[in-house]
Amino acid sequence: MTTTAARALPDEYTLDHLDHLESEAIHIFREVAGEFERPVILFSGGKDSVVMVHLALKAFAPAALPFTLLHVDTGHNFPEVLDYRDATVDRLGVRLVVAHVQDYIDDGRLRERPDGTRNPLQTVPLLDAIEAGKFDAVFGGGRRDEEKARAKERVFSLRDSFGAWDPRRQRPELWDLYNGKHAPGEHVRVFPLSNWTELDVWRYIEREEIALPDLYYAHEREVFGRDGMWLAPGEWGGPKTGEEVQTRTVRYRTVGDMSCTGAVDSDATDVAGVIIELAASRLTERGATRADDRMSEAAMEDRKKQGYF
Repeated sequence: MTTTAARALPDEYTLDHLDHLESEAIHIFREVAGEFERPVILFSGGKDSVVMVHLALKAFAPAALPFTLLHVDTGHNFPEVLDYRDATVDRLGVRLVVAHVQDYIDDGRLRERPDGTRNPLQTVPLLDAIEAGKFDAVFGGGRRDEEKARAKERVFSLRDSFGAWDPRRQRPELWDLYNGKHAPGEHVRVFPLSNWTELDVWRYIEREEIALPDLYYAHEREVFGRDGMWLAPGEWGGPKTGEEVQTRTVRYRTVGDMSCTGAVDSDATDVAGVIIELAASRLTERGATRADDRMSEAAMEDRKKQGYF
């Protein structure tokens, strides 16, 4: 009896780790395009949403991006990120829908929080924008490594007619088969980056040479210390008495509402430097830099049940 040794495939016919993640995400974008009528991509100008748009463009190239973009602007977003968002929309020639939290505060539909943070106030404007646009699938950049509530999320996450998430209604996704069935009034949140880690995202940014807002890299900024984080001063509640403003060299691992998004000390001025920092880190980006996730042990899960991202 003779045996023939299996020959290794040439490198051009094999997929590395990033290739597998990219292929999975592109598959998800195409599945949604074929199954839903009005998908939309949540786009803030943050790194995860930037990578999502990059993947969506790859999924349908050479055609134009077939999705609308949606952003919920808290009114406390970093100016650098908003500038990047608008420049990207202009470059791609796509439609951007912006829901403003400030509009809801001005007309009394929402009230300013005592702590000044507006991140939890995004839920109502988001759900209203989804209903007004009749969006039946909403792409989000959430990843399972970010936070334990997000680790429970499926790639296709059903939301009821109130936009609420019920972990008991999560559907099995064996063999990458996704169930997008939903009743009128319901919609599905879709997470193409579910299986990515923060390090995967940065390695992909490096490989694809994706441009990001400058505040993701080390720069000098005025900050003050609170609860182990460096927060940006502003009219939303900081610094308080005893909290000294100082100039430090920092960068942001995640960008959101300025009142609850902390910076980290860093000398990483480029993508390679960020990757070296992350490889040595033992804290998730949200655990290290997001004050809104520290409100309670189940802060994120509670917000998701109300319709949050």
